[in-house]
Parts: sequence; C-alpha cells; structure tokens
Amino acid sequence: MNPQDILPFTRPDIDEDTIAGVVEVLRSGWITTGPWCARFEQALSDYFGGRPVLAYSSGTVTMEIALRLLGVGPGDEVITTPLSWVATSNVILAVGATPVFVDIDPATRNIDANRIEAAITARTRAILPVHLAGLPADLDAIYAIAARHGLRVIEDAAQAIGSLWKHQRIGRFGDFASFSFHPNKNITSIEGGCLVLPADADVDLARRLRLQGVQRSGLDGMDVDVVGGKSNLTDVAARVGWGQLQHIERFNARRRDLAQRYFAAFDALGVEARGVQLPPRDFIQSNWHMFQIVPPPQVQRAALMQALKDRGITTGVHYPPIHLFSLYRKRGFQPGGFPHAETVGASILTLPLFPGMQDSDVTRVTDALDAVLRQFGL
Repeated sequence: MNPQDILPFTRPDIDEDTIAGVVEVLRSGWITTGPWCARFEQALSDYFGGRPVLAYSSGTVTMEIALRLLGVGPGDEVITTPLSWVATSNVILAVGATPVFVDIDPATRNIDANRIEAAITARTRAILPVHLAGLPADLDAIYAIAARHGLRVIEDAAQAIGSLWKHQRIGRFGDFASFSFHPNKNITSIEGGCLVLPADADVDLARRLRLQGVQRSGLDGMDVDVVGGKSNLTDVAARVGWGQLQHIERFNARRRDLAQRYFAAFDALGVEARGVQLPPRDFIQSNWHMFQIVPPPQVQRAALMQALKDRGITTGVHYPPIHLFSLYRKRGFQPGGFPHAETVGASILTLPLFPGMQDSDVTRVTDALDAVLRQFGL
C-alpha cells in the first residue's frame, strides 16, 4: 500500500504562515525561550480569561510544577483516575507522593466523582482529574468535594483545550489547569504545554522551577534558592503554538463536525446493536480530541487494529489502565481493583480524527469497521 493511501489516526495541521514564522525565528538568531514565548503566553492568558499562564516544554512537567507549588511530597496522597496516559500518575510519584486511583464512570470514561470521597484520607492533598478525549470530568462535583475537604484540584486538561464546562471554557475558572501541545493534540507547539495558575499561586516560583531555579537581578545578579529543572519552551516551539492558537476554533469546529459524521454513519450501520460502545454524544462541551470506541468482548483489539491497518487505517490505544503497568503492580496494585477502567482499557480504540480529514475518510473508516465486524460474525 502506498504511504499516501494510509490514513493516520491524527495529523497536525500547520499553515504556511506558521511555517514562514518559524523560519523568521530561526533567522533571528534567538531560538530558545524569548519574545515569542512571552507572546504565546500572553495569547494563552487572553484565551483563558486573563489568568496567569506559563509555557513549558511538555504538558507533563506542568502537572509536576503544580504539585511542587502546592508542596505535595512524600507522605501525601493525590487522587486520580487509572484511565489516562501514565504521565498523569507518574508526576505524583516524581514528587514522592502516592497516587490513589478511583475507578471511572464507564459511560463518560472519566473519573467517577461519586467514588472520590470514599478515597479521601488524612493524607490526601489534591484531586487530579483528567478530561479524557476532551470530555470534561464532573467539575461541579469535584470542586464541591475539594472545598468540603480543603483539597486542591489540578485538572489534567492535556486533551481539553477549547472544551467547555457549563458554557465556561476549561482553564478560565477553577484551580490549576494543565494543557498539552503534543503533536496529537488539538493544537501543537511540536512539543510543549502550559499551566494555568490560580490567583494564589506563586507565579515567580513556577517560572523559576522551569529553569534550574535561577532568579536574576540587574545585569549580572543571579541566585538559586530552589531546585528547578529544565523545562522551558523554545521560541521556535512557541511560534508554532501561537500560530496554532489562531485556528483553535476552526480546528475544534471541524472535529465536532467529523464526530457527528461518525455517529451518523455508525447509526446507519447499527454498530451499537452489534455490541460496539460509542463515546458520549456531547457536541457542546467536548472539543472532540479523540473519537474512541469500545468493541464487544469477542473482538480482540489487536486483531481489529490489524484488520483496519490492512485497509490503510491507523488506530491508537488510549489508554491501558495505569495500575496494571509493572511499575504500579510493584506498588501493590492488582487486577480487579478498578473493574470499569480495566474493562474499558482492555478494549478502547481510537479512530482517526483530525481537522484535515475529508468527509470521505469517515466513510472509509466506518465502512471498514463494518466489514471487519462482519468478519467476526457481528
């Protein structure tokens, strides 16, 4: 099969103006953190209603920075979901704290807010919900629980730029919100992310933590009073991110349109009656970062992926349950602990969805899935 005939599950859409802008940055001689990073941060702050925003080299380190700003460390616990990219809980381990998993709501695939309170102990410091595939978790319930117990909230909004909760943009309200600009996200800076900070956050400390804890004064003054890392965003990346941000509404509108086309096609094919679980039909709050299905138990995911690959259609797995990785089993987690996450995580499959897809690509995917299901006798 010719490479041009292969449909990826995602592909960034970078316009010529952004490409030309990157060339200008390269020619400027200033390619690390500088004026374009500041400009990107200001644009993000405007997008998030004027809240403080800092850009970083990834959407993973942003969560770690938030935990460090809160002083979370050894002996502390952070509640989160077992169905996410492993970075969500790895950052908790990175600061020396303990992740406490709470099972998901199988309908939304997000953390089940009704189960959170039972997981709170005297050592709990924060709740770290994930807006999986861009569908917001139940923030009303989560923030109410946090307020009752004096906890902080760090939203893993890596996949949720442009998503809404009760008509408010994720990141414009609440506590900490962490976003990713990885190439598979709704906008990209090649690699990168940003942290939206609450009013009581130490913004200067958050800035110092991304570059070795260095604090400068005057032309030659320098001090270091905290252990920082190396997670600054380059101007090259910032120029890409700024250019992408200009198109966020168009990108997300196209994603919603494609999602609606998926549902229309799958409804016509009757796949739900054949055991395929489709995602929640939320065309208001979700930014449709991903379109994920859960095939019936008798269909092995690997076999389904291979059959679609043979037809030139690339799919993805997002995500295996975190607690079943070796790193977490060594910490005492066992199969059966979070049955909803385990059931969904064992089968969930991400179908192609990105703004550059054609309407005909959706038909290609849905027809192929229909044909494969028939091969399985469904």
